[in-house]
Amino acid sequence: MHCNKPEHIVIAITGASGCIYAKRLIKKLENTKNAPCISIIMSEVAKQVWKTELGVLPEFKHKMYHEKDFMAPFASGSSVADSMVVIPCTMGSLGKIAHGIADNLITRAADVILKEKKQLIMVPRETPLNLIHIENMKLLSLAGATIIPACPSFYAKPSSIHELVDTIVDRVLDHLGYASESATRW
Repeated sequence: MHCNKPEHIVIAITGASGCIYAKRLIKKLENTKNAPCISIIMSEVAKQVWKTELGVLPEFKHKMYHEKDFMAPFASGSSVADSMVVIPCTMGSLGKIAHGIADNLITRAADVILKEKKQLIMVPRETPLNLIHIENMKLLSLAGATIIPACPSFYAKPSSIHELVDTIVDRVLDHLGYASESATRW
C-alpha cells in the first residue's frame, strides 16, 4: 500500500465490547496535524459488535482489510507500517498475540510489528481479569507492547460518553506521538 503520509498506523478492531474506542481513535487521528495513513482490520465478530453497540454498520474512508487477508502489506516484515493499535482487544486475541499464534491478519500483523521492534499498543476491554489474562499481558509487555486497558478516568469529570472514552483514546494518541490538544492533563 502506497501512502504519502508521514506515518502508517494499523488499527485492529476485535470483537470485544467498546467499538466506540476504535471509532473515536480513528476520528481523532484523522483530525490530527500530519494525520497518518490508517489501515483497518476488523474481525467479523467486531462488525457484529459495532452494529449492536453503535447502531450502524462500520464505514471508513480508509482501506479496510479482511481478517483472513494474509496478502495485506503489513502481514510481512517488509511492510511500511510503523505502529499498530488493537482497540478494543479481546482476551482471545491478546492471548494469541502473546503466544505467537498468527492465525488471522490481526494476530499476524501484531506478530510482525513485534518482531520488527515497532510499536504495538493493546487496549484490552475485559473485567475481571484472571491469571491467564495477566500473564498474557505480562508476556506482551516483555515483548515490547504497550498495554493500555480500557479503564477510563474520572478526575476530569467527563460529562458525556465521548469525554469518558476520550480519556483512553487520548492516552493511546499520546503513546502514538499524536498528543490530543483536547486531552485533560493532571
